[in-house]
Amino acid sequence: MTLVQLRHLIALAETGSFSRAAQAQFLTQPALSRSIRALEDELGMPLFDRVGRRIELTAFGRATLERARLLVSDAEELQGSGRRSLDGGRGVLRIGMGSGPGAMLMTPLLMTIALDHPQVHVEIARGGTELLVQSLRARTLDALVVDARSLKPAPDLRTDLLVEMRGAFMVRRGHPLTKLRGGPTFADVSRYPIASTPLSDEVARILIARYGPQAHPEQCVTLRCDEVASLVEVAEYSDAVLLAIRATAPMLQELTLRPALDATARLGLVTLARRSEAPLLHIVRELMRQRLLDA
Repeated sequence: MTLVQLRHLIALAETGSFSRAAQAQFLTQPALSRSIRALEDELGMPLFDRVGRRIELTAFGRATLERARLLVSDAEELQGSGRRSLDGGRGVLRIGMGSGPGAMLMTPLLMTIALDHPQVHVEIARGGTELLVQSLRARTLDALVVDARSLKPAPDLRTDLLVEMRGAFMVRRGHPLTKLRGGPTFADVSRYPIASTPLSDEVARILIARYGPQAHPEQCVTLRCDEVASLVEVAEYSDAVLLAIRATAPMLQELTLRPALDATARLGLVTLARRSEAPLLHIVRELMRQRLLDA
């Protein structure tokens, strides 16, 4: 058994296709098939079920895949520790950020690196949590700053919950909803476009518990986008209602609904559990403590 074979197993499991996995590994399809077959022969159990043109992991294959990921991760970490020793801990800091954290943290991080660490290369990726986690596992990112509620628990991920921030419904100043005596109800809010980034299942449960099944995000959110900055601008110049972390839009006015929303985002720093941290990750931690504060 070799690390190369384990990488072939991981690629095939992630792509679900011999042709795509072979292409990703720069192999011919017959070569990849021989590698997987040899691994199955050595382990004495099939790793995949072949169902027509589709392939699916067997129960044994799923267990083997998790162990293969850990072994490959350990090997790559060992290689990376040598490179970090050679460059004195300097180099590239690669961070993935969810929409809300990115709106509050991206510019301060870039400014800090430019002013205090001019020799460091920083790369920031923005996107949905699922895609960012894929990049973290592929080692193209060193860490993520995301809402931990949108993160699927997994043994290979380590999450430090550093900051809890309040969510709110927000509108432009002078919006008709701000003039309702006693504050608006959800029925009042739902008469206007509601804007939001993709919301976690936990937030969806909170909305339904507070305001009923009509508050499920799939039903009530009419303007959905991964970039909260764009949604903030829409709310600032229209009658749209923004549902987001309060601190992402200090220029907007918060609505006090009846009953109150009472929901928070749990922003955390996510790294791979069995991998040493990037040497400069402490900068991100400190900025999170300084900048991710409720308005």
